[in-house]
Amino acid sequence: MSPPIAPPGWSRWLVPPAALSVHLSIGQAYAWSVFKPPLESALGLSGTQSALPFQLGIVMLGLSAAFGGTLVERNGPRWAMTVALVCFSSGFLIASLGAATEQYWLIVFGYGFVGGIGLGIGYISPVSTLIKWFPDRPGMATGIAIMGFGGGALIASPWSAQMLESFGSDSSGIALAFLVHGLTYAVFMSLGVLLVRVPRGEKPAAVGGASGPSALTGVQVSARSAVRTPQFWCLWVILCMNVTAGIGILEKAAPMIKDFFADSSTPVSVSAAAGFVALLSAANMAGRIGWSSTSDLIGRKNIYRVYLGVGALMYASIAWFGDSSKPLFILCALVILSFYGGGFATVPAYLKDLFGTYQVGAIHGRLLTAWSTAGVLGPLIVNWIADRQEEAGKHGSALYGMSFYIMIGLLAVGFVANELVRPVDPRHHVTAPKEAADVQRQQSV
Repeated sequence: MSPPIAPPGWSRWLVPPAALSVHLSIGQAYAWSVFKPPLESALGLSGTQSALPFQLGIVMLGLSAAFGGTLVERNGPRWAMTVALVCFSSGFLIASLGAATEQYWLIVFGYGFVGGIGLGIGYISPVSTLIKWFPDRPGMATGIAIMGFGGGALIASPWSAQMLESFGSDSSGIALAFLVHGLTYAVFMSLGVLLVRVPRGEKPAAVGGASGPSALTGVQVSARSAVRTPQFWCLWVILCMNVTAGIGILEKAAPMIKDFFADSSTPVSVSAAAGFVALLSAANMAGRIGWSSTSDLIGRKNIYRVYLGVGALMYASIAWFGDSSKPLFILCALVILSFYGGGFATVPAYLKDLFGTYQVGAIHGRLLTAWSTAGVLGPLIVNWIADRQEEAGKHGSALYGMSFYIMIGLLAVGFVANELVRPVDPRHHVTAPKEAADVQRQQSV
């Protein structure tokens, strides 16, 4: 499938909606916590076990993005979006079969493994193309698209909760909900497949028809060279720490807020907990466009100082005072999730600043292995400690205190890594003739 070239006069503002159709769909992953209690009840699972499909999905997201990044660069966004559509929708259909037959391993395999491949390829599918269309505002461009991934749960969370209420929260009801998800997302993602285009050459038409700045100017580093630089690994640590801190709350959001206020005079209902998940998704989405656009003004290093430093203060506030005030708990969680989303949306622009646009999609894919690691660490830390604390007879907010202190330490590690980022040594740069030769060699493979 050859990349579709934009015809003369094609507006670059049609590309972000194409990306959004894919990212809003795969962003359903952030609504997984809505399915956790029904799965635990229907199949007799622990909190750690019910997190496994989500964890494996995030692991496969990072791995498929890392190994598929070069293929995405070579074959173009339409090929990548098609692969994402097939895998993500098929994952739901397999998970539906698993729920219907009460075979949990099929849910893990379908949603986590197969669907996770769709997550990874779909996530990176528009990034390189958007940066080439918007070289003048890379933070804003990637933020517009990637906010869809953060906002997917804003739609999926109440939608999933309503389906479980209508179909039932037993295994057959869960199976039917998975089936509807798979079919609906297949239709919606096809819009992106049909709409996406790549710029003619490397100079997209700017607003009003004027020529935009070249996307291949300044520092350019190949993906192979990038992974050998300390800058790449500093960014890997930064992303991993920021994601671990955010995903720890996000994956267990619904049961967490219920636990925190279970002994209060106004306990949180199931529907209110689902609403909390939707609020977190809104913050995640808003942070992706708001904070990434802000990074175009104040710089990437400065914005990550905010994500990591202020994020640690928010975690400390929840740990110390969260169970005494619902507004404080919700506010701090919303800020943490906005930083979580902002970190995802800003990192492609950070990569572009350090390594250029040449093979930035492949570099981004390799960096997302940090997400795979964080996808295991965050839920594992929160769920494992909560399970152990519950076995020890504790309840409520006491289930999470130790987890939050660990998250503060991880954010501090990320803050230090951000301070160590410096410009890439010129010996890693590629020249235009070498770049052209590399591209020609790749296309001949």
